[in-house]
Amino acid sequence: MAQPLVKKDDDRDDEEYSPFLGIEKGAVLQEARVFNDPQLDARRCSQVITKLLYLLNQGETFTKVEATEVFFSVTKLFQSRDIGLRRMVYLIIKELSPSADEVIIVTSSLMKDMNSKTDMYRANAIRVLCRITDGTLLTQIERYLKQAIVDKNPVVASAALVSGIHLLQTNPEIVKRWSNEVQEAVQSRAALVQFHALGLLHQIRQNDRLAVSKLVTSLTRGTVRSPLAQCLLIRYTTQVIRESANNTQTGDRPFYDFLESCLRHKAEMVIFEAARAITELNGVTSRELTPAITVLQLFLSSSKPVLRFAAVRTLNKVAMTHPMAVTNCNIDMESLISDQNRSIATLAITTLLKTGNESSVDRLMKQITNFMSDIADEFKIVVVEAIRSLCLKFPLKYRSLMNFLSNILREEGGFEYKKAIVDSIVILIRDIPEAKESGLLHLCEFIEDCEFTYLSTQILHFLGIEGPKTADPSKYIRYIYNRVHLENATVRAAAVSTMAKFGAMVDSLKPRIFVLLRRCVYDSDDEVRDRATLYLNTLGGDGAVVETDKDVKEFLFGSLDIPLVNLETSLKHYEPSEERFDINSVPREVKSQPLAEKKAPGKKPTGLGAPPSGPVSTVDAYEKLLSSIPEFSGFGKLFKSSAPVELTEAETEYAVNVVKHIYDRHVVFQYNCTNTIPEQLLENVTVIVDASEAEEFSELITKPLRSLPYDSPGQTFVAFEKPDGVPAAGKFSNMLRFIVKEVDPTTGEAEDDGVEDEYQLEDLDVVAADYMMKVGVSNFRNAWESVGEEFERVDEYGLGPRESLAEAVSTVISLLGMQPCEGTEVVPNNSRSHTCLLSGVFIGNVKVTMVVSILVVEYLKRVKREQLQINKVIN
Repeated sequence: MAQPLVKKDDDRDDEEYSPFLGIEKGAVLQEARVFNDPQLDARRCSQVITKLLYLLNQGETFTKVEATEVFFSVTKLFQSRDIGLRRMVYLIIKELSPSADEVIIVTSSLMKDMNSKTDMYRANAIRVLCRITDGTLLTQIERYLKQAIVDKNPVVASAALVSGIHLLQTNPEIVKRWSNEVQEAVQSRAALVQFHALGLLHQIRQNDRLAVSKLVTSLTRGTVRSPLAQCLLIRYTTQVIRESANNTQTGDRPFYDFLESCLRHKAEMVIFEAARAITELNGVTSRELTPAITVLQLFLSSSKPVLRFAAVRTLNKVAMTHPMAVTNCNIDMESLISDQNRSIATLAITTLLKTGNESSVDRLMKQITNFMSDIADEFKIVVVEAIRSLCLKFPLKYRSLMNFLSNILREEGGFEYKKAIVDSIVILIRDIPEAKESGLLHLCEFIEDCEFTYLSTQILHFLGIEGPKTADPSKYIRYIYNRVHLENATVRAAAVSTMAKFGAMVDSLKPRIFVLLRRCVYDSDDEVRDRATLYLNTLGGDGAVVETDKDVKEFLFGSLDIPLVNLETSLKHYEPSEERFDINSVPREVKSQPLAEKKAPGKKPTGLGAPPSGPVSTVDAYEKLLSSIPEFSGFGKLFKSSAPVELTEAETEYAVNVVKHIYDRHVVFQYNCTNTIPEQLLENVTVIVDASEAEEFSELITKPLRSLPYDSPGQTFVAFEKPDGVPAAGKFSNMLRFIVKEVDPTTGEAEDDGVEDEYQLEDLDVVAADYMMKVGVSNFRNAWESVGEEFERVDEYGLGPRESLAEAVSTVISLLGMQPCEGTEVVPNNSRSHTCLLSGVFIGNVKVTMVVSILVVEYLKRVKREQLQINKVIN
């Protein structure tokens, strides 16, 4: 007797044993040789098939050769009479048939099983045959399939009907000839047969509206016994009702009596399906809703959680359009607030909030308060939105509802949850004038401890608009000014703008606002300083209590009718001169151009030194730059541009990175340089490249950079010629050479005489990955099989010692420069082997797909030892 598995004390509680731990495709394919043994071991064969099915379902791909070999081996298992093994054979044939060649060899065995006396063989053989067959073979076995549809054994009949549903997608003309047999199967006493027959019959007739209507008319007279089939019939009936043009203005509609009669069915699924169908009818009346609501109300007190959930979810939807019809269920739903299933409780609360009356609001708030701490944020958001709707429905209850929102605002929660509460309070303040004072104070208290910058700035903006309109605006100034001392620069800048709005709207507060704004002029952030200076000048910094001009109020409170993209572009192109920038010159229409690039921090090269952002692709932007240089215009089409490679350390006097541009016969190095010394001007900047360790490259052109002022990125280029279409590799040494001139910091003018200087840069490598472009494929298996076997290559490499399997996978992807497909770049925890699917386009527009199997050496050695032991035992 097998001993139970005892876990050690130091094992993690959540760790579970998996029989497939460490499974590897190569080892399983070796095990599959057991299918060829003269004396078949049914149990061992079933285990090997289980492993193969596991690999296939985990996304493992088999080559055509591997799939065909396994397929041929599996066919030999038909000689075994073990029923369990035969079922596994049917499963593996269905999974391998799309990948294997010559599936026709198994059809004779399957056809023999289809006529077997064993019903299990017949049913499964039909399913498999219909999965692997084509139109030619289908005509040969059509007679058998028709007989199977009306077979006395329900398992065989269901197998034939399900196969017909699949075949209808590929061979509709043949399946449509089975209508008489399918019509007979609809009258079957077997529940599953009737269900599948009705589904197939509807699909055969679905494009004929009149035929569907006749089908529904004939079946609604009580010939359907299967609950599953009855649910299908209800759905088809509602479809006919929607499409029917016979609806009258009095609310009478065809087949409604049938739906109502289904509410008295003995099967709960049929009752619920009919009730839901009635509630979803277009223009349903209160009279039509009443029986459905009554049934759903009974389900609310069911002992089955699935029925309670289904009923309360349906009632929740009905409450959106017919809240009064659901009112009778409120007492039952109140009992669901304490339901163990939190989804049921949340739906019950939100439904009550939609249907409750004014007198029940306070009672609901007490119940919800205890409930909120037990549910996740996504459920809390639903409750908050329902409370907001209730408050707008009963504005006199704003105090209790606003207090509830403010209390939960101070509790723990994520950004989306807190944003939902803040949005609700803002809406209530705008729509209920009496709630403004208390609502603004709640928001002020919230920003004292708010951890989300976005919410703080939005609340400050709202305070600047609504705060000055209150009876006592001065009480909000303390909360606003606290933000200047305690928050980050973004929030401080928003607080400065809010204070300026108070100063513009409330003249009595101007002297105090001026004092606070003057303190902000010494802030550490330039945005805060600039805003404080701007508002002081705009409002009149002398502190006089005068009425603010209309133009100033328009400037502070008016909306900007100019697209920010256009404004930023115009400001960037503005050249400093005596003529001021005219905002009226900015175009009002939106331009479909990307935002201008901002300089990255740390004095790093910008422009084309980094991959361009926006809708223009990197290759297109670089190609446009290179084609504009006459020396490179004859190189042909640019194949690929690499990511920038840093050649200097951070925060050095000269920052240089390089981008490698790959052509069929040329490689161009674009050196992006930045001078970070304000007292220097660099001229005639070039990079001297030593290609002695790159024998296949010969230097062709050097294009120097004429001038490199302080903090203004520039580019210098060096072009090399290489053999056509060859992935030549090599190492290049780089030396930055230039003439340096001293700059007078007061006048900004450079001296006439300069000194030639050099600066050593890091070495640069051109590797095979530079000739590979990352291009993904939507269906890797199809892309792999589309390449002929004559182009397939198999090899084995060593990666050396690695910290982990994940690091090894990352290294391989980096070395090859290819795109991981289907998420195979992620390595499962505790895995001893991994298969990664890669695709790309090699120089010369050659599409490449690759299956990389990575195995830890220690594990591989253990597998080989086990195989040697097995071979010794066998021999």
